[in-house]
Amino acid sequence: MTKLHFGWHMPSFPIDDSSGADFVDQIGGTLDVLGHVFTSVWVDDHVHPWGTFVPRETPALECATTIAYFAARNPALTFGSLVFCQSYRNPALLAKMAANLQLLSGGRYIFGIGAGWFEEEYHAYDYDFPRAGVRLAQLEETVEIVKALWTQTPASYAGKHYSIEDAYCEPKPSPIPPILIGGGGEQVTLRIVAKHADWWNLPGGSVDVYAHKLDVLRRHCDEVGRDYNEIVKSIALELIAVAEDEVTARRQAAASLHNSPNALVGTPEQIAAQMRPFLDLGVTHFMLRFADFPRTEGIRLFVEKVVPMVG
Repeated sequence: MTKLHFGWHMPSFPIDDSSGADFVDQIGGTLDVLGHVFTSVWVDDHVHPWGTFVPRETPALECATTIAYFAARNPALTFGSLVFCQSYRNPALLAKMAANLQLLSGGRYIFGIGAGWFEEEYHAYDYDFPRAGVRLAQLEETVEIVKALWTQTPASYAGKHYSIEDAYCEPKPSPIPPILIGGGGEQVTLRIVAKHADWWNLPGGSVDVYAHKLDVLRRHCDEVGRDYNEIVKSIALELIAVAEDEVTARRQAAASLHNSPNALVGTPEQIAAQMRPFLDLGVTHFMLRFADFPRTEGIRLFVEKVVPMVG
């Protein structure tokens, strides 16, 4: 039987008007209580806060440096980017950064990447924001450059959008980090997953949506000659609000910035019942964002009562 894994989806900015320093302390306190049940931590790639009601001057953490810091502080945990926006960094530099994270963490890094979506952030930082088809083509070229730099010495690549010539990435990452590609676009994204990804992640969605995306991914795998079963199936659940009583859980969800129609809300028994259909579809890794952060009661209750019912 495939082992089930749980990861904490770390927030990238505070929601309670905390200072940057206090927010870092809140994250550290949460990491201290994850215990042995949670095996991974996942960090967003945003350079300023997102969300309609979040002031843009709210402190925000950058993905790569945050992973480097907390991976050093927490040697029992694996860390992953969920997901790097390929547009924000030169592909060759990103390959080197990821290789360095793998070196510094002692092999505890998962390279998550996606095409990017937050147009406001692109414009604020003077990144080009081409149409989705172009961003997806850039994503595939980025993944191909990363793989070349991790395996060839020197590496050269000539694409439509990016190129490298006699580039070095030493030391090579060892082991090579799993490549996680996030997104659910059926025509292009899932085909890129089928061709290149070790892991696939859907950022939220219902059980029915996830099942449909898996059918599309399976078809792409058949078309490109990829073994569908080689790809690790994961989901970043948008929100978990768990409490001893349903009323409290619903109150937590309603107060959360990340509340959505696909949030998992309820008692431990109800949360377990909502998770089991994903298990039946083959999900082995859950990235979980808890509604009561920076408090840790939700995580503690999940570990104590939900995990024994689903794990």
